Amino acid sequence: MALTEERRARLLAYCRIEEPTDEELLTLEGLYDAAVGYMEGAGISPPASGTPRAAQYDLCVNYLVLDGYDRRDVTITGTIVADNPAFRRLINQLKLSEPRGEV
Repeated sequence: MALTEERRARLLAYCRIEEPTDEELLTLEGLYDAAVGYMEGAGISPPASGTPRAAQYDLCVNYLVLDGYDRRDVTITGTIVADNPAFRRLINQLKLSEPRGEV
């Protein structure tokens, strides 16, 4: 799934990056590809555009990209690292609502 200009603009807004450098754009593109791959590996295919399921999918991809962007450093400061429960619920819902192909 290619990162279109429209999708990049929404992703930059989610990540609160107003004037990205070329390096930041390359990093975000790589993180986007990795997030889409993660979703595919989790058994979640990209839904049709303009559907509520597409909005949920995009939100999960955005979360994964921002999480990867924020955790680029080698170490994590502090002792508390936890999953976002809202993200986990969205992933579960998308898995449960994945359309089944015809056999």
